[in-house]
Amino acid sequence: MADTPSSSSAPALPEVDAASIAAVAEAAPPEEMTLVVKWRGQEQTVRMVGDDTLGELKLRICEATGVLPKRQTLLYPKLMLKDIDDSTLLSSIPFKPNGKINMIGTVEEEIFVGQEDDPELLDDFDFEQNEDTPIKDKDVYKQKLKRRASQYKIKLLNPCRQGKKLLVLDIDYTLFDHKSPAENPKELMRPYLHQFLLAAYSKYDIMIWSATSMKWVELKMEQLGVLGNPDYKITALMDHLAMITVQSENQSRKKTFDCKPLGVIWAQFPEYYNEKNTIMFDDLRRNFVMNPQNGLVIKPFRKAHSNRDSDQELVKLTHYLLSIGDLEDLSKLDHGKWESFIYDSAKRRKRS
Repeated sequence: MADTPSSSSAPALPEVDAASIAAVAEAAPPEEMTLVVKWRGQEQTVRMVGDDTLGELKLRICEATGVLPKRQTLLYPKLMLKDIDDSTLLSSIPFKPNGKINMIGTVEEEIFVGQEDDPELLDDFDFEQNEDTPIKDKDVYKQKLKRRASQYKIKLLNPCRQGKKLLVLDIDYTLFDHKSPAENPKELMRPYLHQFLLAAYSKYDIMIWSATSMKWVELKMEQLGVLGNPDYKITALMDHLAMITVQSENQSRKKTFDCKPLGVIWAQFPEYYNEKNTIMFDDLRRNFVMNPQNGLVIKPFRKAHSNRDSDQELVKLTHYLLSIGDLEDLSKLDHGKWESFIYDSAKRRKRS
């Protein structure tokens, strides 16, 4: 008869509670996936993780092929990918390991390659209202931000300057009217652009971040005389591949959109930039939903031919940037009240 092992002869197993198991599971890296995209007779290998979305897969395909997501038609055996929402996690789509996706798509040849206006998003509703947890605090988007910061290479044009704050600028409808027709792009440039950039450069490094392709960013900045300008320098350029896809559940409806997380910059240049010394101008509030305290919603510049003689937005914002340029923590400001700030500053100067 076999001896029954006593409690003294076998080491006691450590007790593991449910919280510990959950912590280990949460710390575990997401499952990696490798997919092969076939386009125009060539194959590109794209590496993703399970908690990436279909929309992010399209961004990676764009990075490999140059075909913008909105131009991509993806074909996979027994799956109707065109009917699957871009917010769907790849882990829920039955791709096989090294599965082959066929793509139909055309590379943009026109200079205007901006995102198509989505009529449902043009109102740019306040995404933070009615959110149980703010988008910026959700773990899934924090993880996406970390991956994007490690994957995306910022196009650095000039060295970062110690002691300078950071100004991040959108292009379309912020610096440039990209929809109105014109023979010369400079006719669509926002008034006082160069004066604004020159003044800002005294206290801020300047990065340009557009939700379009790098080809578009470089082309438009060159045509507007911003790149290579002798009076100021642009620190870096960024494009849509640095953005992440998030989802809002505002007003009991889900809305998927891309945004510009400043953490991508802060992670790559931690010795220069952080949430305390960074400000972003964009005409769309949703673009800084991951860092709302650092965003300023600029008035859109549209219909350049009829508005360029009256648009004073950059003049007023120049005063604001210079007024706050010496403050230690920009994130404590309510940038939504920037016009009141410069008005109060002017009154204080008159009294002194």
